[in-house]
Amino acid sequence: MLKHVLFLLSPGFYDGEKGPFYCPYAAAVEGMFKYIPEFEELVEVHRIAFPRPRPGVLTLLGEENQGTPVLVIAEGARVPEYAQVSESTGRAFIENTQEIGKYLGEEFGKMAPH
Repeated sequence: MLKHVLFLLSPGFYDGEKGPFYCPYAAAVEGMFKYIPEFEELVEVHRIAFPRPRPGVLTLLGEENQGTPVLVIAEGARVPEYAQVSESTGRAFIENTQEIGKYLGEEFGKMAPH
């Protein structure tokens, strides 16, 4: 079975001369992993650098969809109504942090945000 792919920004990045920073949305997903550690085993997680282009995201979702965090839904998996679809690659994805948690909770029968 193919895995869903999750891209998160690595903490401690710089934006030009400013930083170091962390992404609060990535931090929320990392916190979800503390509550439900199985998610990190069930999903292929990539912690990536801040600068664009972001090669892995670019390959799966195209240049126009490089925001993170982003969960790329495995091909052949259930696609919820709140997912988006990349116009350039046809891959379904979820960018909203709470929706990522909701989808993973539903997919794997685990806790979900409320």
